[in-house]
Order: sequence, then structure tokens, then C-alpha cells
Amino acid sequence: MLLSALILWNSPSVSCQEKREYEVVSIAFYNLENLFDTYDDPNIFDDDRTPAGKDKWTEELYRKKLENMALAIHEIGREQTNAPPALLGVSEVENRKVLEDLIETPLLAPYNYGIIHFDSPDERGIDVGLLYQKAFFIPLHWSSHELVLYEPKTPSKRDFTRDQLIVTGLLKGEEIHVMVNHWPSRSGGEKLSSHKRENAARLTRRISDSLFRINPYSRIIVMGDFNDDPISKSLSKVLGAKSKRDDLGLDEFYNPYHSIFRSGAGSSAYRDTWNLFDQILVSKTLTQKNPEKFSFFRAYIFDEPFLITREGQYKGYPFRSFGSTGFTGGYSDHFPVFILLIKEKF
Repeated sequence: MLLSALILWNSPSVSCQEKREYEVVSIAFYNLENLFDTYDDPNIFDDDRTPAGKDKWTEELYRKKLENMALAIHEIGREQTNAPPALLGVSEVENRKVLEDLIETPLLAPYNYGIIHFDSPDERGIDVGLLYQKAFFIPLHWSSHELVLYEPKTPSKRDFTRDQLIVTGLLKGEEIHVMVNHWPSRSGGEKLSSHKRENAARLTRRISDSLFRINPYSRIIVMGDFNDDPISKSLSKVLGAKSKRDDLGLDEFYNPYHSIFRSGAGSSAYRDTWNLFDQILVSKTLTQKNPEKFSFFRAYIFDEPFLITREGQYKGYPFRSFGSTGFTGGYSDHFPVFILLIKEKF
């Protein structure tokens, strides 16, 4: 079935060759690459992003960064849905205020986004959050889950990192659970830091298991910057995300980004190597066709030309916001990712 045959939000009905009509909604994740305000918070390491800091982070530059983020978000999935995402998970945001400033930009204000956010204990002061269009999604319950890590060589030393966010709500009247993650980085090396992301995967697994115990048919979406690829142990073994829908048990997740990664595509690049750290996973029930409910249709990396570096050493990489000389005028060092959910119209 061709995507062009789907019904789009806020667009005229279009019938496909099989005389069926569909609604489609996009759900996305975006690492906003250090979306910080200009004020010095004495409790976190944000000194670089102040007017007197290394990046000379002024109100003018902050507003430009907000405009860039708004433009990217405004365009995610627009070709398929004629609107920005109904749900958008974000990472690397300093606080709730920057999200409030973001959704109040001229491009995003008309979509009446709501915000779910908790401050996390991360030493850099970066958090995750969820933005939702109030016309499409009604949040019912949300909570933040702390990831407790300790340094192996100094077991008494806590490694403070991002919390994991879980939001339960109604998407056009249907209950879904959305988990937003930003797992620990590969700082110190992939292998030496892998235990941190494996522990993060265990926490995600525990949270999802608690939902499956209440309802084995829970419809769960797990999204985030996992700092691991789909084939990494944390995702493929610990969390148990599968590359094929037919292999799924009732309480397991399908990772549509596995095949995308195998094709050579990525959402971030480092030393001429592409990684697909940004992914969206769905539970089995969401992969099953149900004419009366939304189900998973397709996954994408949003890598439009305006998000790509056009020249120089990093030509072809994501057009990042920050470099060695401070603000570049770019967007993020990660491409956004998004999925489509579809439902037959009667």
C-alpha cells in the first residue's frame, strides 16, 4: 500500500486502490544537542553556555538555536502527514524553560504543544522530555525513573546520568505508553562504558515489564538516543529488541531501525563512521494490524538536506550546533528519527 494513499491529518480524504482510507500520525525523537538557556546554574556544568563562557552563549544565539530546532521539528514527517509530530521525545535539554521557549516559537506555537519534563541528576544538566500536541494526545500519568550507576574502579563513586521518562496517555482515544531515553555515552570507550548502557537497558526492561504485568497487550513505544546501535548488546540482548516482527513474543519489542542500520544509514557520525544511536521501538501489539486501532507502519531517519553539513571536513555529517569555535549556526549532531502509526477509517 503506497504511503501517498494514506489519509493525512488536516488534509482531504484520499482513497487507495483498495477503497480503504487511513489516518496517519507521526511520532518522533530528536536529540537537540545542548539546548541550554544563557543563565549560569551553579548546580550543573553549564558554564560554557553563558555569555561569559567558552561558547559566548548570548540571548541572540540562544534564540537562533531555538528557531533552528523549531524549523527541524516543524518539518519532521511533514511530507507524510502535513504536520509536525503528534508526539516528540527530546534529549539534551537543560530545563523546562527551554522547552517552553521552544514550543512558543512562531513555527510551533500554532500546534499547541504540551510539555512533560523532569529535572534529572545528570552532571551536565541535560534531561529528556516529551512534547505532545494537545489536539491528539491526552497524558494520564507520567513518572521519572532514576538510573543508578557507580564507577567500577571506585564503587563508592556515583555516576550521575539521565533519568528515564515514562508517559501513559490517550492518542486519539487509544491508550499508549511512551518511554523517552538518553542512555549513558561511550565516553572512555565503547567497551569500557558498555556496562552503563546495559544497566540502562535493564531499567527500561523493568519499566516495560511492570506495564506488561498489568496488561500483557500494552502498547509501548520506547524511543531515545541509546548511544548504542541496534545490534549492540544493550538493545539486542539485554532489552531483547528483535529485528523481525515474526520473532516477537507478547512482551517483546520490534526494532525497525535494525534493517535501516544494516543498510548503512545512521543518525550520527564520528570519525567517518555512521552510528544509528537514535531509534524508536514498538511492542508486539503495535506491530499487529488492527483496523480499529493505530499500528506501526514504517520507520524513518529525517535527514533532509538542510540538516546536513554542506562542505569542509564534516561534509555529509549532521549540521551540528556547536563546534570548536562555539555556535555554528547549525541544528544538531544527530538527525531526528520518526515512525508512522496508521489506522483504517470507517
